[in-house]
Amino acid sequence: MDSKLINYGISAAKVHWNLSPEELTKIALDKGQAEKASSGAINVLTGKFTGRSPKDRFIVKDEITENTVWWGDINIPFESEKFDRLYDKVCTHLSSKELFVRDVYACADSRYQLKIRAINEKAWANLFVYNMFIRPDEEALENFGDPDWLIINAPTFLANPETDGTRQGNFAILNFSRKIALIGGTGYTGEIKKGIFSALNFLLPTFKDTMPMHCSANTGEKGDTALFFGLSGTGKTTLSADKNRKLIGDDEHGWTNDNTVFNFEGGCYAKVINLSAEGEPEIYNAIREGSLLENCVFKSGTNEVDFENKSITENTRVSYPIHYIKNIMVPSLGKNPKNIFFLSFDAFGVLPPISKLNAAQTAYLFTSGYTSKVAGTEAGVTEPQTTFSCCFGAPFMPLHPTKYAEMLSRKVKETAVNVWMLNTGWNGKGKRFNLKDTRAIIHAALDGELDHVEYKQNPYFGFMVPQSCPNVSSNDILNIETSWDDPEAYDAKARLLAEKFKENFKKYESFADEEILKGGPVV
Repeated sequence: MDSKLINYGISAAKVHWNLSPEELTKIALDKGQAEKASSGAINVLTGKFTGRSPKDRFIVKDEITENTVWWGDINIPFESEKFDRLYDKVCTHLSSKELFVRDVYACADSRYQLKIRAINEKAWANLFVYNMFIRPDEEALENFGDPDWLIINAPTFLANPETDGTRQGNFAILNFSRKIALIGGTGYTGEIKKGIFSALNFLLPTFKDTMPMHCSANTGEKGDTALFFGLSGTGKTTLSADKNRKLIGDDEHGWTNDNTVFNFEGGCYAKVINLSAEGEPEIYNAIREGSLLENCVFKSGTNEVDFENKSITENTRVSYPIHYIKNIMVPSLGKNPKNIFFLSFDAFGVLPPISKLNAAQTAYLFTSGYTSKVAGTEAGVTEPQTTFSCCFGAPFMPLHPTKYAEMLSRKVKETAVNVWMLNTGWNGKGKRFNLKDTRAIIHAALDGELDHVEYKQNPYFGFMVPQSCPNVSSNDILNIETSWDDPEAYDAKARLLAEKFKENFKKYESFADEEILKGGPVV
C-alpha cells in the first residue's frame, strides 16, 4: 500500500515510482504488452483508439471556467458532481492494479514550470510520460513535493454514459479546480500530452499573459527563432527537425513578454508513416532503445518496422526524449522569433507552396486555421478532410480564439516577424509537395533569400507569392496553377476554397475589426 496514493483515493495497488526507461521497457515486454523492434524501440498497440477522440474531451464547468472557457462543440462542459463520482470510480478501478507513477515537469522556462504527477495503468504509457515531459534530476525528484497537476490514465476503465455523463466509454476530462486530467477508456497516449497542453492553453494566457502555441520551434546560428504552426500531420515535427538548426521543440510552446520561446515538453511525438532514413534522418535515427512506437506493423517474419504499412492506422507514432535528436537547444529555450510559418495541408491543391502574409492576412489566417485533417490523427478520419481549426489547434484551446489571435497580433507587431503560409499538402495533380522542395523553400525564407525576389499577388486570396527560390526542383512549383491540367478547374476549386474561408469566418465577424477582415479572400 502506497501512502502517497491514498491521498488520491487509490489504496491497494502495487506501485512503481519513477522507473527507468529500461525497467519500463522490460515490464512491458515481460507482460506481453509490447514487442521489441530491430532498432531497440518497443512497439505497442493502443487498442480501439489510435488517435484522439475530440468529441469525448470535456472540461469541468465551475467557478473558474464558467465565464472564461469558450464553451461549445470543442470545449464540452462536464458537471463537477459527475466528475467527482467518475474520479472515485476510476480510483477504485485502479486500486486493484499494478500502477506506474512518475513525477515530471512541463515548461522549460523555470518561471512557468508546472509540476506534474502521472499515474499510469500501463508501463509503456509511463514510458511515454518519461519521454514526453521534462525529466527532473535525482535531487529534484527527492524534493519534488506535491504536484501542481495530476494525470490519471486508466485505459481499461470504461465509463457508463448513462450514469457517468460521458458520450461513450472513453473520456478525457480537465478539472481546473482540482487540477486533474482524468483519462479513461483509451490507450492512445496522445490524450496524455494534449490534456496538459490544453490546461496550459488556459493557464498561461489567463494568469501569466503568455501566449501558448501549437507549433514547433527551432533556432539558427544567429539566434533567430522560427515557429511552425500546424495541426497533426502537417509537418511540424518533420520540418523543425533540421540538421542546420537547433531544435527547441516539436509541438507545444509558450511565447513570453520578454520575447522568450520555451518548449512545454521534454520529448517529441512524431508520425512515422512512410518514414525513411533518407527523407527524415533525425527522426529515423531517434527510434532506438527507450523510444516508444505505437500501432506499427513489422515486416513479415521479422521485427523490422514496415513504416509504409497503415493496416492498423495511418497515425503510426513514435515518442522519444528530445535529446535523441542530436542538434537541440539546451535548455529548450529560444529568443528573437524572426519567421513564423503557418502549415496547411491543402487537399484542394490550390494554395502555393509558400506565400508571404501581411498583418491583416496573418490575423485572418491564424483565426481561420485552414488545413485538412490527415487520416488517422482523429477517430473516424480515414482520408484528408478540409477543416478550419482556429489558431491551428482548436481542439486544445479552452479560451475564445480572439484571445490567442490578439496575443499573436501583438507579438507580430512588436517583433516585426515575417509570416509565411506553407502548403505542405497537395498540388493540382493530387500529389504531395516534395519534402526536399519544402525544406529548400523554408531555408530560403530563413536565410533571407526571398527578401529580394519578384512576387506576384494571388488573385483569390491576396497574399504574395515568390516567383523564384533557390534549390527547388523547378520555379514552376511556386505557382500552383501550373500543376493543373485544366485552368478552369483550378479557378473553380480556388473560388470554392475562398468561399469556404468566408463561410467559416462568419462566426468571427462580430469581433473582427475592419483590418482583420481585409485579410480574407479577395474574390
